[in-house]
Amino acid sequence: MGPRGRFSVFRDRDFSVFFAGYVTSNIGTSMASVALAFAVLHNRGSPTDLSLVLAARIVPMVLFLLGGGVLGDRLPRRVVMLVADSVRALSQGTLAVLFSVGSVPLWAVLALAACGGLGEALFRPSFDGLVPQLAPKDRLPEANSLLGMAQSAASVGGPALAGVLVAVTSAATVLLVDTLSYVVSIGALLLLRVGDRAPGLGNSSMAAELRAGWRAFTAHTWLWTVTLQFTLFNLLVWAPYLVLGPVSADRHYGGPEAWGLIVGTFGGGSLLGGLLLLGRRPSRPLVVTTLITFLWAAPSAALAARAPLWTVCAAALLAGVSSAVFNSLWMTTIQQHVPADSLSRVMSYVTFGAYSVGPIGLALAGPLAESSGIGVVLAVGVGWQVLANTAVLTLPAVRNLRAPDPDPDAGIAANPTESAASGTPAT
Repeated sequence: MGPRGRFSVFRDRDFSVFFAGYVTSNIGTSMASVALAFAVLHNRGSPTDLSLVLAARIVPMVLFLLGGGVLGDRLPRRVVMLVADSVRALSQGTLAVLFSVGSVPLWAVLALAACGGLGEALFRPSFDGLVPQLAPKDRLPEANSLLGMAQSAASVGGPALAGVLVAVTSAATVLLVDTLSYVVSIGALLLLRVGDRAPGLGNSSMAAELRAGWRAFTAHTWLWTVTLQFTLFNLLVWAPYLVLGPVSADRHYGGPEAWGLIVGTFGGGSLLGGLLLLGRRPSRPLVVTTLITFLWAAPSAALAARAPLWTVCAAALLAGVSSAVFNSLWMTTIQQHVPADSLSRVMSYVTFGAYSVGPIGLALAGPLAESSGIGVVLAVGVGWQVLANTAVLTLPAVRNLRAPDPDPDAGIAANPTESAASGTPAT
């Protein structure tokens, strides 16, 4: 595929408008993640306090994700996303005001972080369902790669800029920037012409809709298996990294500037991974994703060894490449094998599963590190990632799943339980 073909999805006006708002909100979010961590630590907070704040955002996200998936399949997805962005803008704006006036009680930070998690629970399933409405079926791989690159590009500059701004101004300033970025996203959503027709689920109850979504989710062995894998990944690898990474940077690498550089380098790797993947469509996408996600544990390994900062950044770069390749191929695979009218519910199960025990990891990472050491907690996660990926590679459901025919006239397989390439069950 030539360079023009790789970017032809931008010819669609709705995708271009949405893309602009998505980039802007992701810049703000990537800045805010750094700012909030150091706002808590510099507000006389401990690693345990930071664990609680991060967990407070994830808990409501997990609790309300399934409901968000039903809303995304029942109501106009754009409307649901507008409400979600409004909630997130309000919570971040309030945090900015509170941190600008002085010391903030921990309970207030926890409550506002929970509001942000609620907004995410509403936004994510509708976002996953809206993307196929914004891009032609034959351009979905490029659309997913470009959206992943947008997030990656934001992750390059956002954390580094946040680290500098926190040091020069304050965390409150960065949180205010994040608030404004959500306002821009709201404006972009309002400009979409995609229409507000609901996918339509009839008059069935929410419980019935959740059961139907569960059947669609469990119909694919590869889908629930990889979801289970990343449930434990978030518990044992990523949650400890999110908590202990800033703590390590504060204690051993010079503070917020170093953590901003590490996170920014991860974003740079994600951008590089998106560029390398753009226009490429591997025939066995899940084999590629499983092989490359061995690298997701590289930053934890470098921090556990207390390696030099440049080594930690190099590990973050490799993990970023891995993240971009996984996210793009994973989302495209799901969109190609799951019916559009159940996509939000299925994605809510995927996200719920992946994050369901994440709050436990976030809450325990700080206390465990204080009792056993940062290096020990991170090293356990590294060992788990190697073991889990090796196990997933042994599954025929993962090894044998093939991508559908890339011919745009062929479309997407009519039966989502069959592989378009082989006619065998896509499980």
